[in-house]
Amino acid sequence: MQYFFHIPLFIFMISIICFVFILCYLAIALEHPLKVNKSASALIGAGLLWTIYALAMDNPHLLTEQLGESLLGTAQIVFFLIGAMTIVEVVDAHNGFAVITSRIKTTRLSSLMWMVGVVAFFLSSILDNLTTTIVMVSLMKKLLGQREDRLYFAGVIVIAANAGGAWSAIGDVTTTMLWIGGQISALAIMKALFLPSVVNLLLPLIVTSLVLGKRLVVAPIPQNEGLVETTAFERNTMFCLGLAILVCVPVFKTVTHLPPFMGVLFGLGILWMVGDLIHKEKEDAHKETLTLVHALTRIDMGSIVFFVGILLSVAILEHTHVLKNLATYLDQTVGRQEVIVGLIGLASAVVDNVPLVAASMGMYDLARYPMDSFLWEFMAYCAGTGGSILVIGSAAGVAAMGLEKISFFWYLRKISLLALVGYLAGALVYILQYRLLH
Repeated sequence: MQYFFHIPLFIFMISIICFVFILCYLAIALEHPLKVNKSASALIGAGLLWTIYALAMDNPHLLTEQLGESLLGTAQIVFFLIGAMTIVEVVDAHNGFAVITSRIKTTRLSSLMWMVGVVAFFLSSILDNLTTTIVMVSLMKKLLGQREDRLYFAGVIVIAANAGGAWSAIGDVTTTMLWIGGQISALAIMKALFLPSVVNLLLPLIVTSLVLGKRLVVAPIPQNEGLVETTAFERNTMFCLGLAILVCVPVFKTVTHLPPFMGVLFGLGILWMVGDLIHKEKEDAHKETLTLVHALTRIDMGSIVFFVGILLSVAILEHTHVLKNLATYLDQTVGRQEVIVGLIGLASAVVDNVPLVAASMGMYDLARYPMDSFLWEFMAYCAGTGGSILVIGSAAGVAAMGLEKISFFWYLRKISLLALVGYLAGALVYILQYRLLH
């Protein structure tokens, strides 16, 4: 990597980049007091960071290559998000979620919270935490009429989805990275992290259910405006097909080795074709709101743009080796593996866990730390669940933030402490479990 040749100028560039990133992060956190949309702050931050980086480099070819690499990684997540959100919208347009909501009979919020948490936990291990969050938060809009209740449920869904994704090789991006890189094996990670992940979810669930007490579920007021009546066959077909597509994405990835967004887009095409065939006899005016084209207009593009901005911003910290140098510094000054990995997990609440884990994979040698060693298993747990502590610390949190318009500070006040307690308890359980078994 080539920068200006003078070391002081290089240090100055790194300082400016860190300063701008912190300002960008604060602007996102202070979205409501500043009255500036977080997507605007993320895009401005990405633009400034890449501009500073470009001016400090004397190698345009390398700059273009790195930008293309970052854009490729960002585009994969964005395309996946667009596909998953569109599938959810199509199912919703056909009133497909009634297949689930009609079977939920509980009238107490605390009981519903346990059901939602457990379902999200196991669903995340089969799908992934991002898709699970999109599906479950969308489902809560059909069950809960009170916005404050939906926000609490969204927070618990984020914790449950991240906890469920940590113990499965396909449940979280970072766990998948470690699996593909040869640091962990699929069966060993399930055995090692299942109990810590359960504890990570149980404590927040217990506390939240005590807070909710005996409060009753307030159902939303039915919105019939513009809603097209669908038959039971149409509802069941689109619901089952939509869910099957999402469930098959990890299988598609495992079999073909193609990135998940290809599986989602492939499935989206199938859903589109089936929808057109089902409604081919209907008049255009009657089937307009049931089409994929209409569903694409209903997805939250603000959240998509926010993803682009924040991921491109974090990419600069990766290209300038800020994160890797931080990890090296911790290794030299702290020394203890459990403390270092625990701190990496806490750091993943602030910045994206993908570059943090990528930096750790590059810093620690497989010859010294072989497959399924303490370092890699604990890394999978901490990086996977630490992002729950702040709403912008994980893809699941960012998705929930966009879908329910969750304020950074509301999440900080109401959910962060619960997530932190669950994170620390699960970490302690893993350390004790490892020492007992080894």
